[in-house]
Amino acid sequence: MTAPLIYLIAGEPSGDFLGARLMAALRERMAGRVRFAGIGGEEMAAQGLESRVPLDELAIMGVAEVLPRARRIFRRVAETIADILNLGPAAVVTIDSSGFTWRVAHGLRRRGARVPLIHYVAPMVWAWRAGRARRMARWYDHLMVLLPFEPPYFKAAGLSCNYVGHPVVESGADRGDGAGFRRRHGIASSARLLLLLPGSRGGEVSRLLPVFKDAALRLGAHHPGLAVALATTATVRTKVAEAVAGWPIPVILVGRDEKYDAFAAGDVALAASGTVALELALARVPTVVAYRVNRLTHALVKRIVRIRYANLLNLVLGREAVPELIQANCSPDRLAAAAARLLDDAGARAAQIAACGEGLKLLGLGGVSPSLRAADDVLAIIAARTPRS
Repeated sequence: MTAPLIYLIAGEPSGDFLGARLMAALRERMAGRVRFAGIGGEEMAAQGLESRVPLDELAIMGVAEVLPRARRIFRRVAETIADILNLGPAAVVTIDSSGFTWRVAHGLRRRGARVPLIHYVAPMVWAWRAGRARRMARWYDHLMVLLPFEPPYFKAAGLSCNYVGHPVVESGADRGDGAGFRRRHGIASSARLLLLLPGSRGGEVSRLLPVFKDAALRLGAHHPGLAVALATTATVRTKVAEAVAGWPIPVILVGRDEKYDAFAAGDVALAASGTVALELALARVPTVVAYRVNRLTHALVKRIVRIRYANLLNLVLGREAVPELIQANCSPDRLAAAAARLLDDAGARAAQIAACGEGLKLLGLGGVSPSLRAADDVLAIIAARTPRS
């Protein structure tokens, strides 16, 4: 019997992380008898995926950012649909990044494709437009969600939906070698280490990196000997390296292989809102979350978003356990002040770490592996569609 082919599509690095964990879980459940094709980044490549499209072409966010690349994105959508129809996979799993993945799903259905379509990571219908759940139900066979309160929104629209938990809890972010990182990079055990994580998209880096630089300079002025490490991804590494080369302070650039070691060594972090903020929470690094988007994008989002928090842990806890400095509030002075409090106030550090632990339990920490639960969902959908001999 031929090993089933599963086609996965991740449109950005956060989806790449989820896709890699899902691939590993599917391989475990199938004792290695599974094949993969599709689109992903460096995490999925490490699991053996040869991406049909460079992830940096798709890892963009916001109306103003997407419009200049719309023609290329539509071409990639058409190419991806053709690839799926040609390969005939046992299932297609699209991961987050609805702007790209939903166009692929819609295009497949318009062409009469009967392949099982599964989406991983729910659109925030409780924050945006509830009509999106009904649209998904027309295209998809199943939805796997990260938050325990999400399934009712989609089941009400007629879409099969299961809560699986967030794979960040099994990422290993809490198992880094901090002492080894400091030794390799000549950082004294007594020195304070500031972590900077400006995002994985080009637009994020362009907007956040200059602000992070100025905040780091302010922190360094009041904390002599402060060391700085900047974690980046393959999609933006060249852009980041060129930018920090001109900084007046030395910066240690950290890639995928050393990221969790850097987390274990770090004392405080400034991070773009996203999955990395959850990884930092798991590593018990006190963090300030920051974000900026194009002003047009922000104006549009502000009119339709109905949630109070950007950080997922704050969202599930219902309170701001992790400081969020968004848009105009994302200034060097405010970032430096919030980070300085976490560096200097042991009570504030302990309170954030404890709250994040509480939030991570709500995302599946301590239970059955979320990736294995997601893999079981995918395999159940395939089994239901496979004719019995």
